Amino acid sequence: MSSIRVDSSKQLATTSLVVGYALCSSLLAVINKLAITKFNYPGLLTALQYLTSALGVWVLGKVGFLHHDAFTLETAKKFLPAAIVFYLAIFTNTNLLRHANVDTFIVFRSLTPLLVAIADTVFRKQPVPSKLTFVALFIILGGAVGYVATDSAFTLTAYSWAFAYLVTITSEMVYIKHIVSSIGLNTWGLVFYNNLLSLIIAPLFWVLTGEYREVFTSLASRADNWFEFDAFFAVALSCVFGLAISFFGFAARKAISATAFTVTGVVNKFLTVVINVMIWDKHASPFGLLCLLFTLSGGVLYQQSVTGGSSPPVQREPVSKQMDGMDGDEEDQLLKKNGGGED
Repeated sequence: MSSIRVDSSKQLATTSLVVGYALCSSLLAVINKLAITKFNYPGLLTALQYLTSALGVWVLGKVGFLHHDAFTLETAKKFLPAAIVFYLAIFTNTNLLRHANVDTFIVFRSLTPLLVAIADTVFRKQPVPSKLTFVALFIILGGAVGYVATDSAFTLTAYSWAFAYLVTITSEMVYIKHIVSSIGLNTWGLVFYNNLLSLIIAPLFWVLTGEYREVFTSLASRADNWFEFDAFFAVALSCVFGLAISFFGFAARKAISATAFTVTGVVNKFLTVVINVMIWDKHASPFGLLCLLFTLSGGVLYQQSVTGGSSPPVQREPVSKQMDGMDGDEEDQLLKKNGGGED
């Protein structure tokens, strides 16, 4: 009886983490688009988000509300490469939202499985994808091409940032999962290190992009009213959701498999599309939205194909029995050992 109660509690906790991540992920793209529209400084905006998350974890740890791993230079050195990749992913994401609409962001985010599949086959010498996987990838590519071809807001700048985001988010998804599995930090420790190191990196990109000059010029001339309520509210909301998704993202990665996490990331974009269409007019044309939904459907089909067809039938039953009661990281390691799952 007690074991049933423990299993139910664990399942409820896992479900809560997944739902929390899905809600934060689906809302954050729209919130960040609103924030960058009202506060047109992507480097400073992301730095404020990192500051809020790192400071929030530190303060809540000091008052005993949560526990995070203490900061050590040795651990920081190990985590630094992951923080750099994370920073680049957020930096390119914010600049993409600055120059394009949310739908363009979602299309390129959904192209991630295609890039991963190609990289696995070409560079990691993985087996050629199955026929069903090829169909799913073709659907993803077809939807993306249809969207781009009909995108009235197409600009070279926006799509340059889109391609940069596609490369960095693919690298981030693979590398961050490796760090989560190997570095030994608890969830709040991961959030603390990730945001603190990203905050330390931020000034370098302010200099490289020249944004610091725009900020200083704006402050000197008082051209922008930084403390207008709508701008302040949008930035504050993005900072709060940045902290929330940091926690739910890392916690969900630890609680479920990489495949399940990726499926969640794709599916919740349907909700993002609905919210984006409902609240304002910064979205694609009806045909563009149809292509976007086509791309998302291909992403779901792709995840189902690599989950269902990656391991031989003779191994599935014993592997599934061994996976009972495992958390997400243990499940991933077992699947990789037996030739299945998603790296």
